[in-house]
Amino acid sequence: MTDAINELQRLPAGTAGFVDHIGIAVRDLEAGIRLYGDLLGLELDRIEEVPQEHVRVAFLKLDRAGALGHVELLAPIGEEGAIARFIAKRGPGLHHIALAAQQIETVTERCRAAGLRLLDETPRTGAGGKQIVFVHPQSADGVLIEICAEPSRK
Repeated sequence: MTDAINELQRLPAGTAGFVDHIGIAVRDLEAGIRLYGDLLGLELDRIEEVPQEHVRVAFLKLDRAGALGHVELLAPIGEEGAIARFIAKRGPGLHHIALAAQQIETVTERCRAAGLRLLDETPRTGAGGKQIVFVHPQSADGVLIEICAEPSRK
């Protein structure tokens, strides 16, 4: 137990040290669920709609307990929104990797101070009520990175 606590104390301030989820853009959410769930064995955790992003998302557990994160399937609702544009330009596929933050503002400020281009000036609400900020792929070796934190408890 002490080794785990020592390891956490070595993390950069505000980080959580794990992948929260991997986002995959799909044209058809049900087909994606069949592939990742029925054929590859991931357990469906939940489906939700995020109207402000024009997207339906399905979260499939990377382990049966759900402790090791999720695969997030993102299907566009109509022709608007970032996922619809992504699929139109690049086709379906890996969209982003989401890294968990304990203190999203701390991590965001550190990224900004390092000169990284952020797509969000301040955290906004994403799927599951999580607070999210995206780092532009041009600042991250071609990878769209989502920094996410659990919703604030008020």
